Amino acid sequence: MSKLTLEQEALRRRTFAIIAHPDAGKTTLTEHILLSGGAIRAAGAVRARGENRRTQSDWMKIEKERGISVSASVMTFEHDGKMFNLLDTPGHEDFSEDTYRTLTAADCAIMVLDAAKGIEPQTLKLFEVCRLRDIPIITFINKLDREALDPMELLDQIASQLQLDPAPIWWPAQSGNRLRGMVEVGTGTFQPYARKIPGAVEDAGHPDALHLDAASQYFEAGELQEMRDAAELVEGGYPAFDRQSFLEGHMTPVLWGSALRHFGIDELLKAIGDWAPPPKTMKAMKAAPPETRNAPEPVELTVEPGAAEVTGFVFKVQANMDPNHRDRIAMFRMASGSFKRGMKLKVQNTGKSLSVNAPIMFFASDRELAEDAFAGDVIGIPNHGVLRVGDSLSESGMIRFAGLPNFAPEILQRVRVKDPLKAKHLKKALDGLAEEGVTQLFRPELGADFIVGAVGQLQFEVMADRLGEEYGLEVIFEHSPYAEARWIDGTTADVEDFMSKYRPQIARDLDQAPVFLAKSSWETGYVMERFPKVAFTKTKERG
Repeated sequence: MSKLTLEQEALRRRTFAIIAHPDAGKTTLTEHILLSGGAIRAAGAVRARGENRRTQSDWMKIEKERGISVSASVMTFEHDGKMFNLLDTPGHEDFSEDTYRTLTAADCAIMVLDAAKGIEPQTLKLFEVCRLRDIPIITFINKLDREALDPMELLDQIASQLQLDPAPIWWPAQSGNRLRGMVEVGTGTFQPYARKIPGAVEDAGHPDALHLDAASQYFEAGELQEMRDAAELVEGGYPAFDRQSFLEGHMTPVLWGSALRHFGIDELLKAIGDWAPPPKTMKAMKAAPPETRNAPEPVELTVEPGAAEVTGFVFKVQANMDPNHRDRIAMFRMASGSFKRGMKLKVQNTGKSLSVNAPIMFFASDRELAEDAFAGDVIGIPNHGVLRVGDSLSESGMIRFAGLPNFAPEILQRVRVKDPLKAKHLKKALDGLAEEGVTQLFRPELGADFIVGAVGQLQFEVMADRLGEEYGLEVIFEHSPYAEARWIDGTTADVEDFMSKYRPQIARDLDQAPVFLAKSSWETGYVMERFPKVAFTKTKERG
C-alpha cells in the first residue's frame, strides 16, 4: 500500500512517448532507457544472444522478422523514486494513426533525430501531432558514433523547421571516429566517450564524467581548446533552458548520444525525470450513459490527477499478445484516482459495468498483475470485445473524455478468404483488427465483400501476416473500385435522401455509422456540391 497521497503519487509519474522517423534508432533507444532504468539486464538488440537477440518492445512476429516497430507498446519501470511509463510508437508512417492515439496518452515526447540526417519528413508529421496536443518535446540527437552533420546545423533545422527554440544541455566533441565525448553547457562537466574494442564480447562502457579542465588525456593536440571555445560560443549563442517555456511547447532541451553504445542515455533519463511534466489536468464531460432515462444535460468539467474517483480512457486495444490464448487487452490511461485490483468500473459510452480482476502492468509483451495504479499509469484490462478505442471508464460511469479520431483511409481494398468455408471466421477476425485500429473495416450495404481501409500498404501486409498467424486465415487483397471514404452526417431526412440515391456506394463502419465510398476525389467534390445539407467528413471521433 502506498503511504503517499494521490497527488504525491501522480507527481512522481512520468508518462512519455518516443517518436522518430524510421531507422533513427528509436527502438534501440527504448531498450537502453530500460537498461538505464534498471528494468532489463541486457538490451535485446545489443548484448543478448540467440533467440533472446531481439528487442524487448518489438514482440510481433513481423516486427522480429523485419526489424521494424509496427505496434505501439507500453513499458513501465521505477527509477530514482519515480514511475516511468514509456510508450514506444511505430516509426513507420503507415501507422501514423496508432502513433496519434498513443500520443493522446502521453504527457511528454522524446523526439529522436539521426545526427547524420537531421529532421526527416516523418519527424515533421509526428511533430505536428505533438503540436496539436500541446505536448512538450525533449530532443535526443542519436548516432553520434557515426559521422554526423555539424551540431549547429542540426539546431538550426529544429529552429527553422519546427519553430522551437533549441536549448542545448550538452554539446558533442566531434562525431564518428573522432568522437571524444560531450560537455555539459554551463557546468563544464565532460563525459568521455570510449570506443568499443574490436572483437570484445562485452562493451566496457564509458569512463566517469570529470571537469573539462581535467580531461586533456581524452583529446588530441588543439582539440581541447576547440571544445572550450565551442562550449563558450554555445553558452552565449543559445538560450538557457527554461522549463516553463518547454512545458508550453516553445522550447526543446537538446541532448546528444549514441543509443547503440549506451552513450548519453543516463543523461536523457535524468532529463525526463527532472523536466517531463507529471500527469496533467484533463478536460472531460459529465454525462449519463446513453439510453439513461431523464438524463441531465452533459456538463463540462476538469479532472485533476489527485481527484479521488478513478477515471481514464482506452487509447489502444491489442489482441493476441499471447498467441496461446485469444486475449484482447485494452490499454487504459488513468487520469485520476487510486485503482485497486478487483475494482468495478463503468464504461460511459455503453453503460456496461466491468470487474477488473486481472489488470496488467506492461513490460512490452511480458506482463504482471497490477495491484494498484495511479494517475498517469497505463494498465491493461483484459476483456472480450467490451472495450473499444476511445471508451471512457470511471467508477461512476459518468465521465467522458474527448474521443480519439479515426482518419479517412488513403487506400481501400477488397478482402476475401481463399477458403470460402471460413468466410464467417474472416468477419470475426476483421472486426477484431478493426477494433484495434490496425485497419478500418467497411461493410457495403449491397454485396458481400468487405472493404478494408488503411493509411499505407504496409498495414495490409501486417494485416495479412496477422490473419495467417493468429487466425489461420489465408486472405487475398484485391483492388477495389473506391478511392475515398467519407463519413456522412446530417438530419435523418437529408442522409436518407442521399443514401437512397447512392445505395450501391454506401457502407457501414464498425460502429454501423454510414460511410460514402467515392470512386474518385472528383466524385466526392461532385456529391458535396449536389447535397450541401449533408456533411462529408474525413475524421470521426471514436468514443
